[in-house]
Amino acid sequence: MDGFDVNSNVIVMAATNRVDVLDPALLRPGRFDRRIMVNMPDADEREAILKIHARKKPLAKDVDLHEVALSTVGFTGADLENLLNEAALMTARHNKKEITMQEITDATFRVQMGPQKNSKKLSEKVKRLTAFHEAGHAVVLRATSEFEKVDRVTIIPAGRAGGFTAYKPIEDTDFYTEKMLLDTIKMALGGRAAEEIFLGEVSTGASSDLQQCNNIAKNMIKRYGLSKKFRNMVFGDENEEVFLGYSMGQVQSYSDQTAAAIDEEIKHIIDSCYEETKRILIEKKAVVEGLAKRLMEKLTVDGPDFEKIYLADGDLSAVYPQDYSGIDTAPDVTTAYEAPEAKPEAPASYEPAVAAPEESKPASEPAGYYDDSNDPGPSD
Repeated sequence: MDGFDVNSNVIVMAATNRVDVLDPALLRPGRFDRRIMVNMPDADEREAILKIHARKKPLAKDVDLHEVALSTVGFTGADLENLLNEAALMTARHNKKEITMQEITDATFRVQMGPQKNSKKLSEKVKRLTAFHEAGHAVVLRATSEFEKVDRVTIIPAGRAGGFTAYKPIEDTDFYTEKMLLDTIKMALGGRAAEEIFLGEVSTGASSDLQQCNNIAKNMIKRYGLSKKFRNMVFGDENEEVFLGYSMGQVQSYSDQTAAAIDEEIKHIIDSCYEETKRILIEKKAVVEGLAKRLMEKLTVDGPDFEKIYLADGDLSAVYPQDYSGIDTAPDVTTAYEAPEAKPEAPASYEPAVAAPEESKPASEPAGYYDDSNDPGPSD
């Protein structure tokens, strides 16, 4: 690589996920001058990887690797191998001869969130609070999103989270529109809005949800130019915060007045989304209460069952006649928030526009679940 001797029989290969911080001397002609970008596998590639790792594993007939590939967005090849290994271990613990779709589904959430804490005792108050929190997330997602669907809702603690709402995309996408980003903010706010509406108080469980909302709104304005006031403008360097603590010494590339205006725009986006989220939850009041009741009883509701509850408008006796025959399925809860006769005028919503962000995720959270791991209270 010194440029003097020629040896065509030796090929030097290296890998990095931070090309932006490499010494330019390494990238000169004759050195590491060929770059091969290895992106995250898409759905078809994930399915092919799963088939490789499943060759020596006994799979049941109900296992659909294509469906597994769709529900594992963001997984690397190593993650997919780990998923099937976890599924095999679960199968052995259950004394089964074949790996079924149930083990693979449980292993997917185990890889994402960590092991479930089934032994942890939950008080009725915690169950109720977490159930309405997660029901709020799930119902808002179903009512707003056109590119994602609910995969599982649970109030069983897993990892460092007190519960979570898992979802998966209907199809892979490499970009997000403005509407998709706003819908993601509404989904994240669904838990806190449900607590306010149905319980009359809010908890610390929405801490990471609020961080996610603020990050998305900030990126919409500063990185993607999706602000009415700063349309088609970006602020800051794309390579900022390369090293730990870098932001402490970085120079702001815009005035304090502009920074204050950006803060106002962030507040406007979040406030308008929160009002819309509350409107959706009030409109879907019966669905939220029905789902929360089912969660308090069964602790977990999978995607197909959630869809039935949603389409039945929360009527559990119509979905589970064997469990609720002749029983009033309305949960024993007093709604703390009543819709006003004259609806307050919500902040103006944004008109959808297509954005092509540099990253495939609108927030720093891993795709597919909410994690409020730093909160002492109920979490997603």
